[in-house]
Amino acid sequence: MTTFYILVGYLALLIGLGLLSSRFFKGTSADFFVVSRSVGSFLLLMSIFGTTMTGFAIVGSTAKSYTNGIGVYGLMASWSGLIHSAVFFAVGIKLWAVGKRYGYVTQCEYFRARFESDRIGYILFPILVLLVIPYLLVGVIAAGKFIQPTTAGLFPEAFPLPNLPNGDPHPLSGGIPPALGGGVICLIVLCYVFFGGLRGAVWANTFQTIVFMGTGVIAFFMISKNLGGLKEASEAVAASEFGSERLGREGMIGKMQFLSYCFIPLSVGMFPHLFQHWLTAKSAKSFKLTVVAFPLFIMIVWLPCVLIGIWAAGYLGPLDPGQSANAVLGRMIGQLVQSPVLTGLVGAGVLAAIMSSLDSQFMCLGTMFTTDVVMKKYGKDRFSDRQKIWIARGFILLIVGGTYGLALVLQDSTHVFDLGVWCFSGFAGLFPLVLASVYWKRVTLAGAYACILATAVTWGILFYQDILAVKPEGAGDEELLVFGMMPVATITVISTVALVLVSLLTKKPSGAIIRKFFVK
Repeated sequence: MTTFYILVGYLALLIGLGLLSSRFFKGTSADFFVVSRSVGSFLLLMSIFGTTMTGFAIVGSTAKSYTNGIGVYGLMASWSGLIHSAVFFAVGIKLWAVGKRYGYVTQCEYFRARFESDRIGYILFPILVLLVIPYLLVGVIAAGKFIQPTTAGLFPEAFPLPNLPNGDPHPLSGGIPPALGGGVICLIVLCYVFFGGLRGAVWANTFQTIVFMGTGVIAFFMISKNLGGLKEASEAVAASEFGSERLGREGMIGKMQFLSYCFIPLSVGMFPHLFQHWLTAKSAKSFKLTVVAFPLFIMIVWLPCVLIGIWAAGYLGPLDPGQSANAVLGRMIGQLVQSPVLTGLVGAGVLAAIMSSLDSQFMCLGTMFTTDVVMKKYGKDRFSDRQKIWIARGFILLIVGGTYGLALVLQDSTHVFDLGVWCFSGFAGLFPLVLASVYWKRVTLAGAYACILATAVTWGILFYQDILAVKPEGAGDEELLVFGMMPVATITVISTVALVLVSLLTKKPSGAIIRKFFVK
């Protein structure tokens, strides 16, 4: 039970951190939503990196490399390390400056002012919420799927599972069920966000980033050691029929599919929770460390996870019917990190990566609802700061409950990695909108509408075909490709063309807007 006690202790520590951060709360809505714009370089780096590293990066990358091979590292990590930093530099600093100058708190506020339209905010709000929800689902599902194998065998009487078809005991029997584990994680995150606001999320993200990076390195070397070493672990994969396919570079991932993955990291430019974190920076200089260190941090996290997934292909072999690849990381840690103390610490690190994104996402949705819906309808002066904070908290409660319910429905039918890719694809489709708003004076309101509509329609059609549509009997579970490329390429190209053409065909923005956003 040592592993279990360490996990419980870590979660209790997070609650304490949230309560501690609330003691520094200044009582204003600006402090609750953007930490009074006072975050320095180190906290900005750790909070931004923490909120971008989700169950997608930790649990999802291990599962995807287990099923699709070593090329998964090139799909996301190599592209993300470079493109994320470029977006932070080219877009993040610009939006921080505009946000600080005019007091913006959310994306919708910025776009309303930039395009002189209240309606665009009402259109964007539901789209952004619907795109964030799959991102939330990634975290909740990943948490539940990780906790079960990590605690397998600890509670044989409380959570038994039937034997496998061949008569062997179920490897997950006695583990905390995903429904219970995911629910507990939601409650913990809700607790420190509820009391600490974005300051609680920033502090928790910083602490959790340190934890999951450190314990991830420990898990990597412990697993490789118990597999005989780095060389021996890879040789075992090559000697296995199932694993040898995952080591190969050819055949598992097409060349155009590989290249088109470069569109996905563009999504960070439109993440509402990242926009909110950018606005917390004390100055433009605070971004320097984030831009420089982000690629290195990406490598430190992704490389061990991908290699563990490859080694799992040789060590675990094909999964038995009814088992999910999302549980691969938990099984490898549970079986190969043989010290209960280390298993508990590594487990806490994985949960840290998952929760460090959930908190910011819950927080940003509460902020958006309060600012872009309630305050926009009734006026900023209609509510006191205390009332604004409680409105945000109420919406966060609603979102947490809805996300948990959806996670229960989708936890066994959805691959964490694939769900994350679809979420990012939608945000990437909207990236031309934010890029044009920052750099192109000629972009118009009609062009913005065209970009949003094109993204929503194209994403909806392709998502339905890949995830929701009933597949013909005997059809495999391969990813949907359009002309050999990821759907994100099609979505982004169509949204860009729509934005440019409609903007060129419609009336130029007013001179007042050009002076407000482009003349220093």
